[in-house]
Amino acid sequence: MIISFVKYQGTGNDFVVIDNRDSSFPIKDHALIAQICHRNYGIGADGFIAIESDTTSDFFMRYFNANGHEGSLCGNGSRCAIHYANSLGLTQKHVVFCAADGLHQAKFVGEEIALSLHDVSNWEIRDKDLFIDTGSPHHIAFVDDVAAVNVAKSGAAIAHGAPYHADGTNVNFVEVIAADGLYVRTFERGVEAETLSCGTGVTAAAIGGHLSKRINAEKINIQTKGGVLTVSFSATSDKYESVVLQGPAIPVFSGKWEITI
Repeated sequence: MIISFVKYQGTGNDFVVIDNRDSSFPIKDHALIAQICHRNYGIGADGFIAIESDTTSDFFMRYFNANGHEGSLCGNGSRCAIHYANSLGLTQKHVVFCAADGLHQAKFVGEEIALSLHDVSNWEIRDKDLFIDTGSPHHIAFVDDVAAVNVAKSGAAIAHGAPYHADGTNVNFVEVIAADGLYVRTFERGVEAETLSCGTGVTAAAIGGHLSKRINAEKINIQTKGGVLTVSFSATSDKYESVVLQGPAIPVFSGKWEITI
C-alpha cells in the first residue's frame, strides 16, 4: 500500500498529514506511525495527523504523538490540519472541525490561521509553578533565563515525576520578556524531547502568565525557538474565555510512503 502525505510545520513543530477519509490507513498500528515519525528511519516529525470524515463538522483531526500513540489536542497540528483540509476542498475561510477534545472553530487571517480553543477553567497552583489544561495537560515553570534551561533534562524529570508519573505531562519553561510578551520552551510528552514550538503549551503559558499576575495583557506575543505565535483571551473571575491561538501553517513538501499491511 502506498500513502500520499504532506509534511507541514507550524513554527517549527512538524507533522506528517494524510487524507484518511476512506479509512484505509491502519491507525491502530502504533509501530508504523512511530516509524513514519522517526527522524532517522522514517519521514520525520513531531506528530502524525489523519484527516477523517465527520458528520458534525468539516472534518475530524486524529492526532498521534511521535511515539505512535493517539494524543490529546495539538494546537500547531490543528492549524496544519486545517490548511491541509482546505487544500482538499473540505473547508472555506471559516472552519469547524472535531478533535480529541470536541468541536473547534477556526478562520484564515491573511497567511495565518486563528484557532479557537475551549474555555480554560482547570488549573492548579503547585508551589511556584502552575498546571493548566488547554486541551492537553501542561506544567508551567517560570524562569529568569529560559535560554539557560536544560529542557531535555529538567523537562523529563518534571514530566514523569510526581504528581504526573506514568501519565506524564507537557512541561513549559517560561520567561517574561515584555509587558505583552513571553519566551516559551516546551518538553512534549509523547515526543519525549524539546520541540521547537507547542501550540497548547504557549496558550497555557500565556494564561499562566496572566493568572499569576506576571503579565496583564490579554493578547500576548509568544516567542518560541521555531517562531512567533499570538495568544488572546478574555479573563473572567473563574475562567478564560474566547481563547485563540494564531500562527502559521506551512506545507514543506509532499511525498509517498510505501507500507506493508
